[in-house]
Amino acid sequence: MAEDTGASRPTPAGDAPAEYVRDNREALVSLALDLLAVDTSNPPGDTREIVAAVERFLDPLPVEVERVAVDPAKPNLLVRVPGDADRTLLFNGHLDTVPFDADAWTRDPLGERADGRVYGRGATDMKGAVASLLFALRAFAATDTEPPVDLLFALVSDEEVGGDAGLPALLDAGALDADACVIGEPTCEAGRHSVTVADRGSIWLTLEAAGEAAHGSRPALGVNAVDRLYAAVERIRERFGGERLAIDAEVEPIVEESVAYYAPSMGEAAARELFRYPSINLGVFEGGDAVNAVPGSARAEVDVRLTAGVHTPDVLAGIRECVADCEGIMIADVSWSVGTAEDPEGPLVEAVASTAAGVTGDRVFRRSATGGGDAKKLRNAGISTVEFALGTDTAHAPDEHVPVDALVDNAVVYARLPAAWRARIDG
Repeated sequence: MAEDTGASRPTPAGDAPAEYVRDNREALVSLALDLLAVDTSNPPGDTREIVAAVERFLDPLPVEVERVAVDPAKPNLLVRVPGDADRTLLFNGHLDTVPFDADAWTRDPLGERADGRVYGRGATDMKGAVASLLFALRAFAATDTEPPVDLLFALVSDEEVGGDAGLPALLDAGALDADACVIGEPTCEAGRHSVTVADRGSIWLTLEAAGEAAHGSRPALGVNAVDRLYAAVERIRERFGGERLAIDAEVEPIVEESVAYYAPSMGEAAARELFRYPSINLGVFEGGDAVNAVPGSARAEVDVRLTAGVHTPDVLAGIRECVADCEGIMIADVSWSVGTAEDPEGPLVEAVASTAAGVTGDRVFRRSATGGGDAKKLRNAGISTVEFALGTDTAHAPDEHVPVDALVDNAVVYARLPAAWRARIDG
């Protein structure tokens, strides 16, 4: 990712909002620092102060602003900008961040500019992208440019913990009437840019084992629940971890792009295995009270991930059968989801990928995310959705940062997207 050079890339004729962004990069940096200065660590995830700051930024602009809150401490903000066509493009970003340990940072976690970068918790995930979204919105107003489509901005709370006060509350209220959505989640690593067009399905299992307690000096008189539980987890891994997934033909191009994107960071074999086979992670394992006692009970939590296009209930049914054959083991709780995907050649993906490539001058991979988040919720609500933001791989890490050039390029991409999307829809 380029550092803050201040250099101006060529701007298409008539591209007034993008020109405004390039000419006012310092104002964009100031906005990003203002957002970073507000601690929105989740938990507790209080976003009232940052929402008020965004409202002040929007106050002089000719836009409709609505605050929506099911939890008073975690409000969401909707911003509407009428356009030239009866279609709506939604831009989504979250205002909360993961917590931080200030002692682990060499820069100010509440915002600092240095060496062509903006540092702070949320700089790349994703207050930096939120600043770019808001600045693209201001660019339309400042240049008196009517967007080619209606624009809707949803700045939400509670994303980092998967809570219900943010995007789910807006969906439940029917407040997101849009045809397509771009989420400003970071989708790029050093030297590689991408737009995420799919996510993976998941199965979260809570397994419980029952045994017979006994003294550790006489283990033959008991039944070790920990041994039973670990054997059951290993059986699940052996039965399903090596079973190649049946991936739909339309998802195959996304898988190949995903492998190509991740191969430089994890190796091609590992990247291919990540999407061709289920990933099975033993995240929690609890059992036993003392070293000299045979445990009579144990508990584990297992995370299974499946590539988009795989029917999660079929895999879950097989896991249930496998567990039923394991003596003393039961599934105490389960939650699951099916992976979702966009057509990698569809209008939204084409618009984002081509616009980003034009701004950066680099290839933009059309890949799957390794997990799943708000994009899945929106696709399941019938809204075509992708994620895109230039950034760094420092999300959630000490000294999280984003290059100033990335902030600017993001805002340029977001400003150009409405026209690019409409052009591809109109054909």
